Amino acid sequence: MKLFPYAHATHPQWQMAAALVLAQLRAQMALHGYASTPTLALLYITDHYAGAAQDILEHLGAELPLVTDWSGTVGVGIMSNNMEYWDEPAMAVMLLELPSDQYRVFSGVAPLGLGFEAHTALVHADPGTADLGELIVEMAQRTDAGYLFGGLCSSRGQSVQFAVAGNGNISGHGAASGVFSGGLSGVAFGPDVAMVSRVTQGCTPVSVAHTVTEADHNVVVTLDGAPALDVMLGDLSISLQQPQEAMEVLRATLVGLVPAQGLRSDAVQRSGHFGEDVVVRHIIGLDTGRHGVAVADRVEAGTQLVFCQRNVQAARADLTRICAEIREELEPQEQALETAHAVQASTREAEPHPARRIAGAIYVSCTGRGGPHFGGPSAELQLVRRALGDVPLVGFFAAGEIAHSHLYGYTGVLTVFIASPGEGIM
Repeated sequence: MKLFPYAHATHPQWQMAAALVLAQLRAQMALHGYASTPTLALLYITDHYAGAAQDILEHLGAELPLVTDWSGTVGVGIMSNNMEYWDEPAMAVMLLELPSDQYRVFSGVAPLGLGFEAHTALVHADPGTADLGELIVEMAQRTDAGYLFGGLCSSRGQSVQFAVAGNGNISGHGAASGVFSGGLSGVAFGPDVAMVSRVTQGCTPVSVAHTVTEADHNVVVTLDGAPALDVMLGDLSISLQQPQEAMEVLRATLVGLVPAQGLRSDAVQRSGHFGEDVVVRHIIGLDTGRHGVAVADRVEAGTQLVFCQRNVQAARADLTRICAEIREELEPQEQALETAHAVQASTREAEPHPARRIAGAIYVSCTGRGGPHFGGPSAELQLVRRALGDVPLVGFFAAGEIAHSHLYGYTGVLTVFIASPGEGIM
């Protein structure tokens, strides 16, 4: 497997940004160790360019004729290695060189057919799609690993997705242009495309874990047999007799939920990080009549619930943790001297290296995270680079993050494409 060429640029005119991106891609494609004949491209644009999405796709496709398949979407922010673009016109592209029988681009007009054995899938979705949670679960069930990664489009204007499939886009898609709104799209990968993926949480528990003993749709009526509102007020040490103080605390409080059927003993912890089974949701109201708490999701009896808050230190520590887990999984137990030196290289020496086995990476983070939440411009991506090294990476800031068969919030989903131990990065 070869390194994936990648590029990113910002400019008020999309044509100039595209020219800068193409120049970077062509320069990398000429380098030893980088893919020179890619067929799949991932394209992410900020919402400043959403109105020109079709023109951008057609222009890049014409300039990169070897690339037959495209996937991507729009975000209020996008990212590439060590760089975040917020509230400015920008685009990022990564080119993948994978066996043609090991991936398929899918969309609403070209759904994933029965003729392809999907092991995992990168998914982009429109947040306005009806029954989105059910569609994500259904899509995960159509993969052998039951694992999806990706996120929801985020845009102040059009929520566009890119999906061009070289195995019949023109003849099979009718009038489809490759730019879509609504539904799901993405890339399904076969079992021979090796990858490692992790979810990082951005919140920390501020209470013990409770069991939902009565719920009505999205209203939690009782926790551990006691009125949910009373339990929450006690956990947060607030009183409705001081409404202003109480509201300030409540605005900063969310709930972590674990469905009863997915419960793991390490899913909710009083300290440290949340496990991947935890999904974080907003508190959207109080039911004073029933002393209940309304949350932004349907809740069933038996669900485990913990009150939590966003926390910068916890988010930084957890992001560092998942990067370290990925590095540890890729590093052999017995290392040659060259491998050990490459793995331990400083940030300044962290060039792509065969020892790391990482061909490229995709990172999807919540719009509520990003540099400002981590302490400065591009701070979140700098943490990733410091931990993984200078690897090809693109991604976007999403209105909800997808991992496994769940729709998360306030999380980051990091996925790296890897060479097998015997294959290496060529």
